[in-house]
Amino acid sequence: MRIRRDTYDASIASFWGRDSAYCQLGFQLLELLIAIAVVGVLTAIAVPSYTMYRDKADNATAAAGILAIEQAIERFYTENNKFPDNLNQVNMGGLKDPWGNAYQYLRIHGAGLKGAGMLRKDGSLHPLNTDYDLCSMGKNGITATQIISGPGKDDIIRANNGDFIGLAADY
Repeated sequence: MRIRRDTYDASIASFWGRDSAYCQLGFQLLELLIAIAVVGVLTAIAVPSYTMYRDKADNATAAAGILAIEQAIERFYTENNKFPDNLNQVNMGGLKDPWGNAYQYLRIHGAGLKGAGMLRKDGSLHPLNTDYDLCSMGKNGITATQIISGPGKDDIIRANNGDFIGLAADY
């Protein structure tokens, strides 16, 4: 024996002492709450994944920018037998990293720097480069001379005279 849906809803509603329109409204509210909970859970999973993906993409873009600047500097060195004093000499002074900050450049070779105070250093306090230093200050826009310190860990660096270009935390 088949019972029609509207008859069934009405019989349940009368059992609980309510009319069928009231029961339908309650059921729809429960469905809505479940849908909101599902969307909330999916958002809680998706947002961190998207943020991590975006950070990796920005890091890769900054590394590509450093590589392009490095190539321009090497071209300048080949033509002039010296490194440029600043990035404007290689027409890269206005280039910004993905976070809107200018790339940081410091000529080391032939600059007559006294000591290693201004140079970026690794965990053993050895300078990262001997020719020139080039980096992006990373997501936080703050840098430090030691890459192992808190503000310098998110920097995108050039180290070992160009053998390493990437996130300072990975060096």
